[in-house]
Amino acid sequence: MVMSTIYGYYEANLQRILDDFCEQIKVANQAAKAETGFKLYEHLIARVKSPESMADKCLRKGLPVTTQSALKEIRDAIGIRIICGFVDDIYKLVDLMKGMVGVRIFKEKDFVFNAKSNGYRSYHLILEVETPFEDCLGQTPGTYFIEVQLRTIAMDSWASLEHQMKYKHEVKNAELITRELKRCADELASCDLSMQTIRNLIAESGE
Repeated sequence: MVMSTIYGYYEANLQRILDDFCEQIKVANQAAKAETGFKLYEHLIARVKSPESMADKCLRKGLPVTTQSALKEIRDAIGIRIICGFVDDIYKLVDLMKGMVGVRIFKEKDFVFNAKSNGYRSYHLILEVETPFEDCLGQTPGTYFIEVQLRTIAMDSWASLEHQMKYKHEVKNAELITRELKRCADELASCDLSMQTIRNLIAESGE
């Protein structure tokens, strides 16, 4: 069999797995809205990394450009970013995913509670998901990885700006911008906390 892309025979499985996982999240969001009046998230952005980008990433990491590298070593062929309105919703979604049948937490980093030194805040998960499809090791049911990032709207806006700063060459006043970004990150975190408190008070007043 000729491998047309780095994902080979298994490429068709990736979108199916992504669609199924996203549908579970969407159903949970609708149920939460019906029960509490509040959504679990505002936006869900999902993608399968392009074969070209995955091949480039293998090369950057010094890995062979193979299907096994792409699906078992890199672990972000399937990626989801969930943008929440409130911090508590991030943790509700994390608990939801931990409780899904056939889902195991492979790696977990809470940069919401423990922000990076530059102010970056986000919750990162690598999930290992059991599927009905064969995986690249020949196992059936096979397991595939899904990378999930969860942020508030404020965290996502900040991360977008910081990304531009990081990848733009020859930025003037880089040190000043870095300090300002850190200050903004702290202010946005304080705002997120205040917004959460206000929502809790509104919810309590309606009970």
